[in-house]
Amino acid sequence: MSKENLKSVNSGSTVFLVAITLVATLGGLLFGFDMAVISGVLPFVKNQFSLSAATEGWFVSSALVGCIIGVSFSGDLSDRLGRKKMLMLSAILFLASAVGSALSSGFTLLILARMLGGMGVGVASIVAPLYISEIAPANVRGRLVTFYQLAITAGILVAYLTNAGLLSFSLNYKGTGMGHILNLILVKEVWRSMLGLGTIPALLFFTGLCFVPESPRWLIQKGQTEEGISILARITNLATAQSDALIIKSTITQEKGSYKEIFAPAMRKPLLIGLLLPLFSQFSGINAVIYYGPRILSDAGINITNALLGQIIFGIANFLFTLIAIWKVDKMGRRPLYIVGALGATVCLFFTGVCFYTGATNNIALVISIILFLACFAFSIGPLKFVIASEIFPTKIRGRALALSIMVMWIADTIVGQLTPMFLGSVGPAVTFWFFSACCLLSFWVVYKMVPETKGKSLEEVQEIWAGH
Repeated sequence: MSKENLKSVNSGSTVFLVAITLVATLGGLLFGFDMAVISGVLPFVKNQFSLSAATEGWFVSSALVGCIIGVSFSGDLSDRLGRKKMLMLSAILFLASAVGSALSSGFTLLILARMLGGMGVGVASIVAPLYISEIAPANVRGRLVTFYQLAITAGILVAYLTNAGLLSFSLNYKGTGMGHILNLILVKEVWRSMLGLGTIPALLFFTGLCFVPESPRWLIQKGQTEEGISILARITNLATAQSDALIIKSTITQEKGSYKEIFAPAMRKPLLIGLLLPLFSQFSGINAVIYYGPRILSDAGINITNALLGQIIFGIANFLFTLIAIWKVDKMGRRPLYIVGALGATVCLFFTGVCFYTGATNNIALVISIILFLACFAFSIGPLKFVIASEIFPTKIRGRALALSIMVMWIADTIVGQLTPMFLGSVGPAVTFWFFSACCLLSFWVVYKMVPETKGKSLEEVQEIWAGH
């Protein structure tokens, strides 16, 4: 955070705000890890269980089905029970999934464990950015919500690094005596340890959540005004907290907090924006790279070990370029970042398709084009869907509306996860990447035409945009 953004708060408030954000973003790290770890696991599980293309797609998509289930109940429950309780539930689901995946005795149990992890991702994907947006001051809200996306990219990178490290370990220690269980998990069926490592961040997430406060806006909405003010005061100061509480209470009295209000005429445009941005984020091609990166690189003539190392390069690029969004989202604004990134992603994906179409896949051009796509995605399409979607809905329906938004994201993600291996096998990678390129171009058009700028506005001021004030 820049000095000018924090000039209104003292160092104690800054530490408090940063600590809360770091704990909440652990949900994003688990999100990224759970989704990306599958790229290293997939070749081994496919070989061990003799998966067909359709079953392979189901293995990838099973976690996404869990995401949809998690999203279906977490939005409403987060409005009823609070943001913190739902984040703790997601931590428990992550932990159960990691342990269950590592110890599963068959493919069916593995699928069930993956679905539990997906439910954890579904809950976290709604509640974590929602919680951060409600606790953050307006002048740094975009930056702090973007930290959630940075944590997702960190989780992806951790998954790539641990996958490559565990694979290297299993190859180096093959045939050595280390006990039946350790040999099974670390060498013979190394995919178990790849999935099981998720227990560490899941435990850290749950422990950290025991010490963070509830969302002050949710508390004020539920009539616990004094408690809400005390939390806001720790983030800014008492006078600002009391003023914000009055504005929050005034805004809430104008809201009904029902699903009917989400579909009211005044909410049609923000709802459409909230549905389309997550849809485009999944049809951008990002998951083709995350889930099937090793396969794509392997098809290009790169062996599995080097393919996993290539994934690490992709993960580093994804992580580093998300820092651009954190740096610029509250200065440059949401619209310009998204527009530039969407156009860049369109060009990069088109060129990636050209590489495959012309057979120029065994050289640096393919890797560069994918890295540049990841760069464009990382500072625009990826993080800004969370930033914008968490800002544009009123407090009383924010959880429910964000649930619909993220539900669309996971349905689209499930479709992409199921269809990508079929696309790669039927029409080939060139046409597959050209399709994703067209989707990125369409996302540019939607943002250019529909999305207003919200930087620097309080959540209550954003509501005035839709009211036509």
